[in-house]
Amino acid sequence: MRATMKIEARASHGVVILDIEGRMTVEADRPVSIADLVRDLLRQGRRHFLVNLGGVSSLDTTGVRDIVEAYVTSTRQDGSLKLVNLPARVRDVLTVTRLLTVLQSFDGEDEAIASFGAMASN
Repeated sequence: MRATMKIEARASHGVVILDIEGRMTVEADRPVSIADLVRDLLRQGRRHFLVNLGGVSSLDTTGVRDIVEAYVTSTRQDGSLKLVNLPARVRDVLTVTRLLTVLQSFDGEDEAIASFGAMASN
């Protein structure tokens, strides 16, 4: 049986929070990619995204690609994408790939939401 990755979207203070659970790996069943979900939400007028990786057990190049694609998609449409709750293994992968030099990450959701500031109300 293949592992499944789940994504749930919720909103807080003008920010869409994407809660991800499971494995962000090539072998995981993914009903939808983060980038596809971000595209759909951008079409609905949403612009600011917080990706909660607290429930992610492992991350490989497929997961990294999904995060990068979602980031590029949102920023090209005047949006923003940030990360929160990075487990140690996920942080290690994002550090090695140097993505944490590009993507903002936060330890707590309240701090992360506040970082969007007035942008989120647009």
